[in-house]
Amino acid sequence: MSIQASSLRSSVSCPIKFPQPPTLRFVPFLFLPYNKSVKRQQQSKRVSQITERLQYTRRTMPCASTIASDNGALPSFKMSESTFIASLMPKQEIGAQKFLETHPTYDGRGVIIAIFDSGVDPAAAGLQVTSDGKPKILDIIDCTGSGDIDTSKVVKADSNGFIAGASGSQLMVNKSWKNPSGEWRVGYKLVYDLFTETLTARLKKERKKKWDEKHAEATLEALSKLTAFDQKHPKPGSSSLKKEREDLQSRVDYLQKQADCYEDKGPVIDAVVWYDGSVWRAALDTQDLEEDPENGKLANFTPLTNYRIERKYGVFSKLDACSLSVNIYNDGSILSIVTDCSPHGTHVAGITAAHHPEEHLLNGIAPGAQIISCKIGDSRLGSMETGTGLIRALIAVVENKCDLINMSYGEPTMMPDYGRFVELANEVVNKYGVIFVSSAGNDGPSLSTLGAPGGTSSSIIGIGAYVSPVMASAAHCVVEPPTEGLEYTWSSRGPTVDGDLGVCLSAPGGAVAPVPTWTLQRRMLMNGTSMASPCACGGVALLLSSMKAEGLPISPYTVRKALENTATIIGNQPDEKLSTGHGLMQVDQAYEYLQNCKDAPAVWYRVKISRSGNSGSNMRGIYLREASDCQQTSEWTVQVEPKFHEDADKLEMLVPFEEYIQLKSSNSEVVKVPEYLLLTHNGRSFNILVDPTSLPEGLHYFEVHGIDCKAPQRGPVFRLPVTIIKPLVLRVRPPVASFSGLSFEAGHIERRFIEVPIGATWVEGTIRTSGFDTPRKFFISSVQICPKKRPIHWESFVTFSSPSLKSFSFAVEGGRTMEITIAQFWSSGNGSHATTHVDLEVEFRGISANKEDIFLSGTEAPTKIDVKALLSTEKLVPSACLTKIRVPYRPVKSVLLPLPTTRDRLPSGAQIYGLTLTYKFTLSEACDVTPHVPLLNNRIYDTKFESQFYMISDINKHVLAMGDAYPKSVKLSKGDYNLRIFLRHDNTQYLEKLKKLVLFIEKKFEEKLKFYSQPDGPITGLDIFSSSQLVPGETQAFYIGPVSEDKLPKDYSAGTVLLGKITYGKDSLGNRKGEQTGKACPASSEIFYIVPPPAKVEEKDREEGSSSSKISLNQRLEEEVRDAKLKVLSSLPREKIEECEEWGRFAASLKLEYPKHTPLLAQILEGLVSMSSNEDKKRHDKEVIDAANEVIDNIDKEELAKYFSMKSESEDDDAAETKKKMESLRDQLANALYRKGLALAEINLSEIQKIERDDDEFPSQSDTALAVDDTRDLFEENYAEFRKWADATSHKYGLLTVVHERRCKRLGSALKVLNDFIQDDSRPPEKKLYDLRLSLIEEIGWTHLVSYEKVGILVHFPSDYPLF
Repeated sequence: MSIQASSLRSSVSCPIKFPQPPTLRFVPFLFLPYNKSVKRQQQSKRVSQITERLQYTRRTMPCASTIASDNGALPSFKMSESTFIASLMPKQEIGAQKFLETHPTYDGRGVIIAIFDSGVDPAAAGLQVTSDGKPKILDIIDCTGSGDIDTSKVVKADSNGFIAGASGSQLMVNKSWKNPSGEWRVGYKLVYDLFTETLTARLKKERKKKWDEKHAEATLEALSKLTAFDQKHPKPGSSSLKKEREDLQSRVDYLQKQADCYEDKGPVIDAVVWYDGSVWRAALDTQDLEEDPENGKLANFTPLTNYRIERKYGVFSKLDACSLSVNIYNDGSILSIVTDCSPHGTHVAGITAAHHPEEHLLNGIAPGAQIISCKIGDSRLGSMETGTGLIRALIAVVENKCDLINMSYGEPTMMPDYGRFVELANEVVNKYGVIFVSSAGNDGPSLSTLGAPGGTSSSIIGIGAYVSPVMASAAHCVVEPPTEGLEYTWSSRGPTVDGDLGVCLSAPGGAVAPVPTWTLQRRMLMNGTSMASPCACGGVALLLSSMKAEGLPISPYTVRKALENTATIIGNQPDEKLSTGHGLMQVDQAYEYLQNCKDAPAVWYRVKISRSGNSGSNMRGIYLREASDCQQTSEWTVQVEPKFHEDADKLEMLVPFEEYIQLKSSNSEVVKVPEYLLLTHNGRSFNILVDPTSLPEGLHYFEVHGIDCKAPQRGPVFRLPVTIIKPLVLRVRPPVASFSGLSFEAGHIERRFIEVPIGATWVEGTIRTSGFDTPRKFFISSVQICPKKRPIHWESFVTFSSPSLKSFSFAVEGGRTMEITIAQFWSSGNGSHATTHVDLEVEFRGISANKEDIFLSGTEAPTKIDVKALLSTEKLVPSACLTKIRVPYRPVKSVLLPLPTTRDRLPSGAQIYGLTLTYKFTLSEACDVTPHVPLLNNRIYDTKFESQFYMISDINKHVLAMGDAYPKSVKLSKGDYNLRIFLRHDNTQYLEKLKKLVLFIEKKFEEKLKFYSQPDGPITGLDIFSSSQLVPGETQAFYIGPVSEDKLPKDYSAGTVLLGKITYGKDSLGNRKGEQTGKACPASSEIFYIVPPPAKVEEKDREEGSSSSKISLNQRLEEEVRDAKLKVLSSLPREKIEECEEWGRFAASLKLEYPKHTPLLAQILEGLVSMSSNEDKKRHDKEVIDAANEVIDNIDKEELAKYFSMKSESEDDDAAETKKKMESLRDQLANALYRKGLALAEINLSEIQKIERDDDEFPSQSDTALAVDDTRDLFEENYAEFRKWADATSHKYGLLTVVHERRCKRLGSALKVLNDFIQDDSRPPEKKLYDLRLSLIEEIGWTHLVSYEKVGILVHFPSDYPLF
């Protein structure tokens, strides 16, 4: 994803290799694109080493500079305060200011704009009302579901007006709230799940300060008591005094440990939903956020309903200052709390349509427009967009009859103009007449770096980012701004890989605009194509406002044509269109165009292009990039298809449509076209010839225009972009390209295109700078294009503090054209008049293997690899390492259901379905895991599947990780886990095919592979291969050995694969720097090792003298039958009452049959323990005591003690068998004493005595035993006996020690043992232990820890899975 506030570049010395990620397209301050997306684990880290954004924004405001005239030149006079303020929200550049001065009422009135973004704060400055007094925000929707709360649980109030909240709190409802049914729906949410990382960090800091104060008080009190004890008892002699001191010390230790491991999970808010007879309403209890417990109570909350009904919102608390609104779905079963997940969306909305009655100069472009906030950034993923959010947003657009969409999100794509979202967006534009504007991306300055969907989709107007001299002076506070406007350096460039221009228009890409109140400031500077897009969108809103007021028909096709044909060209070179699109949009001129062409048909001229002889390739332009394309003339077939809106009248519009089109080429020597074309509704094709043979090396751009002969004032009705790149072909060996004497000023870009020689796998380069006096910032980037693959994009952001040399290296693909771009940052060196001189040298190197990827079969045989160097002598130094293990899983459960809410019904009426797949996996040790779904991962826009979302949880339903198309690694402890994937689509056939979807759990693995010169090397251990010299043209072979059996993972299933990489050489950059050895070259290939089936362990033959041979056949048969019956008993379910009764009858029959068989008695005891009953707890405890006593009485404790008191050194089978039996008896005895002790602790002694007096005439064994001597402490007797046979502090039995210490009023000691028990990562968390810890803390009186512990329990033991 990218919030298109431009993609951020890191300010580090090269070489740095950046992967291809989605980028967040907005730039906050240092004039760098700022990647606000917290979304992908492989995202480019492009953030310059800069100060905190909010602080910087405050510094940028009080700035003085000069102002530009209408033509962009800078006069010498100083800015006034008013012109400075006006320039913070650029309008003059796009003609919007001039248009509004002429038509003040055409300011967006009557226009509804959908903002697809991170959410809009209704409390932000300028977003309350329009210029004509109407509500600014009509609806606020969280399309992602990240704020959803399950409120399906229904409760009723008691006689005092209290209800039981979902968090366990008792909540008082307001008596004035109307609720005819008396039913209250409850749920809860951890409030940090609704807040941004920045806001959460601020709250955690403030809450920690207050918590520390309370914790310090508790610690001081505990230390005081310990000190007082030591003064009173300097040398405690008795056992009781020693234990008392241990208890006091344990309290101090626990408090100190809590201070060290404090982790604020955040306040919990209770939500209540009810139907008041007309609408559904919701209220929140936010007491956990307030200092004063009297604040934040449920009854004091002003109830909210769906925002669009009453347009009301609330605030969680003064501490956070975060606005919230709600929507209620599915008859009250789902409450959606809507908050923003980034300041980005509010900023974008402010640029588009903010209205400041107190300061009109800060108004957005269209202050009269109204907006719909469609939050597509998922709070659970930071701010990344999801397929769910995107599709629901499109549904909301149609439902709310929006005129415009602005979307400042996107990411690189594998296939342009393709995918589920693009299909539905096309429908919204073509069928419902919505104009869709989106950012083009911030991955420039190289060509073909456009982001989807804005820069790659035909129905969407893609916007590039422009900076004017006034913007540079006022908003960016540049000391000496550029004399002319230019495209920001980082703004993405076209063309798309299928030849389309990509960038449609440019608009100012920076502004000081409103931000949410939780940022604790009113407005902020951001820049990026994220800001250019809403600026353009606001300009379109002005045009729509005028067309509505004047009764002109509105069509996305005519409006787009007006914008394209009236834009002001930026720059003086034809190829600059690839950077700026058709130019800087001009609202006033577009308005005049619409007036003059109001009778023109509303038609989109869809152009499809295919190369003659290759009919399978449909393109939207001609893009010749490879050297082979430029060696001869090529013929192309162009199909022009006029497309009307779906509601167009066939007889009145389609049948009469006939146009005489004159075709014009911008260079008829290179692009030859027919002169005229008769175009009807059914379309027409024609052929063109492209002859690049006489062109010099470099970039060339041409266009073919179609002009309506009867209405030439319309300008081109369609354009055919032709981009030709003629690369430098290196014929020298070694292949080195040098470019000397390149001169740079701020914003200057130099591109060089080189055909990567066949056999090259990586490139090494150096860049030397000179001739400047102040530091210079440069982008160095490279792009290669491969079919059905995201462009191979490498980049580095480099700062030269003084003239110096930098080196870099990156992988390349041989035989394809590489663009290498050097660009001086647009604002770098503006205060200096010195020109930067650059010398660039690149050398291609490579070692080629006969296998692109290496597959090892898992057998003992090595794999032979043939390698050769085609370009120059290379040192072959292979290195291979397996770094990952992927274990495949199939779902254990799949559920396909229609989604119940209207927000999941497409405009066509089709209902979206949800498929939930459940996977189970077990980890034998703690490790990092990453889920991986090959079919779905790493694609959001270029996929036919609508959405994916996963959650990983433990057996308590505690969600430990979640993600979508870009899964992240998560650290998990040893244990059992569930992974649930949620997939959405309206086509159930697609979902049915995914019910057995294979998922991989990926874990880290580390094993270096060995190389051999002979095939028998892995067995003999000889003939190790380490390195050799490769002469150009010579082929050498070596073998890569398998993984040794002892290094293979222990727990794996069929289909497990080990993955890694192999490199064959080293780069020479280290040698150039004086290092002993170079680093591994950046070019690598994948290794896949198929793990073989595990070797079976042969069972030892039973010896004649074994114990089993000493018993008769009948005895063996009886034992086998008995053990089989016990196995059946253990397998019987015991969840329902009937099942428990059946289990009890079977257990009783077995006990009659085998009354002295201790394993049976022990199994019955465990069965009773597992059937814990809350309804008759005392009776159940008595049954457990009876069962435990039967086990205890059945074991000869004297014989057992005697055995363990003797030291036996015999190692024969009989001795081993005896030892195993005795250890089993000891464990059964210890467990019986343990279970009995816990049951005794549950029973109140006075109630036991009452039971004996009032019970039936047939008292139970436990009743009789408890009544023998009322003065005896049966628990202590049992505990004393228990300690003889078990380690009372072990994790297995520690709970009984906790109970014992608590009975002795040593709460600190009890807490210490219990806490050690809980923190044992080898076992899953148990709620009863957390509840016990909470009760101990409450009993001690540490109130601040009580609140902390309650939140922890809700986190670790939720009542159900969260909603997707």
